[in-house]
Amino acid sequence: MAKTVNEVMTHDPRTVEATANLVDVAKEMRDGDVGAILVDDDGRLKGIVTDRDIVVRAIAGGKDPYSTPVGSLCTGDPVTVSPDQNVEDVIQLMRDRNVRRVPVIQGGKAVGIISIGDLAVDRDEHSALADISAAAPNK
Repeated sequence: MAKTVNEVMTHDPRTVEATANLVDVAKEMRDGDVGAILVDDDGRLKGIVTDRDIVVRAIAGGKDPYSTPVGSLCTGDPVTVSPDQNVEDVIQLMRDRNVRRVPVIQGGKAVGIISIGDLAVDRDEHSALADISAAAPNK
């Protein structure tokens, strides 16, 4: 039987308010050992921001990380899936949309995130990507 997103996803994703500055978001990423954080706007998913977004779109673009709200930088209106969706469908969606991480939404709330790392660990726990995804953080 095909697996569902709920069986593979990372539950209870890290989230920040759209008004949080980039320094606070980066600290949240560090503390949670994650490379992506969901951006919340009054209880609804506004977008997703990655560590790469902060570096390439903000810092390299000359934005002040202490005064730039993450809501102005995040990728808005991200593609989302539900926990009961088939993993095969999500893999195809990620390919079609060229995304590495997809928020998981249930009842209008973010309940998880599924990444290519999650899929790699699930599909082939001995693959190089699975090893990297499962490794302890570099601190």
